Amino acid sequence: MMSEELSTTCFEIITYVGTARSCFINAIQCAKQNDFTQAESLIKQGDEAFVQGHNAHADLLTKEANGELGSIGLLMLHAEDQLMSAESFRIIAEEFIDLYKKLS
Repeated sequence: MMSEELSTTCFEIITYVGTARSCFINAIQCAKQNDFTQAESLIKQGDEAFVQGHNAHADLLTKEANGELGSIGLLMLHAEDQLMSAESFRIIAEEFIDLYKKLS
């Protein structure tokens, strides 16, 4: 894979999981306002964006395993960091939503 293609895929991952993380954070804010329907909707939207980022990442891992990638640079590390961050925010969002439901 050419480095331009790798960069493009990394930016796709960052974009998708950034969208997912924003949805998860907004879901917490909705739950805080007792708008659980919107919170659940945002979790679902975040999950859809996250899956796209995760799939792009999985494709890169497959290409790396097949020896199709050159060196993995800082941009790829950043994309993976953002992926893990979004996954963590999803877990936290679910916990907050459950907590706010119990409090309301």
